[in-house]
Amino acid sequence: MSTISILLIIINLAGALAVFLFAMKLMSEGLQKIAGSKMRAVLKKITGNPLRGILTGTVVTAAIQSSSATTVMVVSFVNAGLLSLAGAVAVIMGANIGTTVTAWIITLFGLGEGSGGFSLPMLLAAISLFFIFSKRDQMKSIGQTVIGLALLLVGMELLQEPMANLDQYPGFLNALGTLSDYGFWSILLFVAIGALLTCLVQASAAMMAITLVMCYNGWIGFDVAVALVMGQNIGTTITANLAALVANSAGKKAARAHLVFNVVGVIITLIVFSPLMKLIAGLTASMTGCSPYTDVADPSYNPESVPLAISLFHTIFNVGNTIILAFFIPQILKLVNWMVKTKDEDNEDEFRLTYITGNWLSTAELNLQSAKSEIEEFSKRVLRMYTFLPGLRTAKNDEEFDTIMQRITKYEGITDRMEMEISKFLTKVGSGDISEHGSERVSSMLRIIDNLESIGDTIYQIAMTRQSKREDAVHFDAGLNANLEEMRDLVQKALNIMDTNLKDYDHMDLDAAYAAEHAINTERDRLRTQHLDALKLGVYDYAIGNAYSSLYALYEKLGDYVINVSEAIDNSRKHHDD
Repeated sequence: MSTISILLIIINLAGALAVFLFAMKLMSEGLQKIAGSKMRAVLKKITGNPLRGILTGTVVTAAIQSSSATTVMVVSFVNAGLLSLAGAVAVIMGANIGTTVTAWIITLFGLGEGSGGFSLPMLLAAISLFFIFSKRDQMKSIGQTVIGLALLLVGMELLQEPMANLDQYPGFLNALGTLSDYGFWSILLFVAIGALLTCLVQASAAMMAITLVMCYNGWIGFDVAVALVMGQNIGTTITANLAALVANSAGKKAARAHLVFNVVGVIITLIVFSPLMKLIAGLTASMTGCSPYTDVADPSYNPESVPLAISLFHTIFNVGNTIILAFFIPQILKLVNWMVKTKDEDNEDEFRLTYITGNWLSTAELNLQSAKSEIEEFSKRVLRMYTFLPGLRTAKNDEEFDTIMQRITKYEGITDRMEMEISKFLTKVGSGDISEHGSERVSSMLRIIDNLESIGDTIYQIAMTRQSKREDAVHFDAGLNANLEEMRDLVQKALNIMDTNLKDYDHMDLDAAYAAEHAINTERDRLRTQHLDALKLGVYDYAIGNAYSSLYALYEKLGDYVINVSEAIDNSRKHHDD
């Protein structure tokens, strides 16, 4: 085997893999756009019912053709407190079942003469044109999905070409044969190889495709292929665990649960390996007339028998393990609780993005969920910052006052950085392949975080005004303090409504937001009238009047920023309804 020949095989294989992975990405993104918002809504509604969670994970993963996307979303939802850990385990189990659809697509349409060469992909590509040039986002997404499927089949054809030439290189086949000669130890070895390669490629679907092609061409036996598939199931868990590196304890536990489920599933399968292989061999023989153990040189050998047997195994492996382990969800939870020790993560005075991480989901629209959760966290920070203000008035000494001022100052810095980081993330999302509705949501979210940051700035200005008042020994009487407390309470009510609206865009209460803002404006007008009258009558001096009017004006300014947030949410909702 010459160096050039080896290089050509590697180049052809790498190119075919690139086409296959791009096709999977394209098809997955199209499906996620079609069902993205509904999918998120379904996942968030999962309760402690294991069966419902398993079915949801199965349907969602089968729909979007990416177990990694499902598990990463599950980790983010658990991290955000939108999904219980028990619900997450059930969804992850279902995701493993849903991912078996990929193997069946490849087996039924992407291998052998039944694939139709490039005819079927070309037909699908032609059909996609009717959708891609539509003006409707939904139709464009359907077209993207169809063209993704077409390219996936093209990728399978391209993968088969370099594989078909491997019989010219006995050294490669001898190496595989040597590794396969250690009995059960060979099975364990190929489980490890499958896990390692899937970790490196970061795409279990691609590894499944390579495994099926090698089986079809007779380069590896049925047992070796099964071992690779089991390894792929372990290797695919790396994506969720990478996503959980910066997650909270709950998110880490969800990722570990994915790993535990797949590892335990492999152990169970290894225990019943021989009878399970006999069962699958019998099923395959009844369907194709040929056992997956039939020698390639045998006249009765059917090259489609091993890929079919692999697909059967993949399905039985995941469905069987799910049925068994569904009864042990409480034990899995205990194990992951032991693996991940809960830390004190309530140190809210430290800056960290909780839901926006370095792990970018394959579809820009799905990243909006992370942004939305981060904005909710932003709102919580702002509301907490607001609760510090009363302490400035009631501080018993300078030390207590300074401590509160330091916290407010620190929070003001946090709001600045949160606005900057979320803005950068949203800008990146908006520059990606995103629907018109998604683009409108990005614009609305940018407006929301801008106003949340302005709320933080205004709270800081109120604190600075209080500090100047204290330094200048300016004192308010009981009446002025009561008036400012009334304004503070009205703004608090508006902030609470804003925070509630941010949690559910589809059911936000704009009328309540406007009512709260109207109450703030009415109170401001009343205080301003009283203030002007007091100045005319000389009730208090200029220093007191200036500090007092500055404070109630700042509270009213807060109300303006608060209503801007709810209006931005409503704008996003209107575009969604359209």
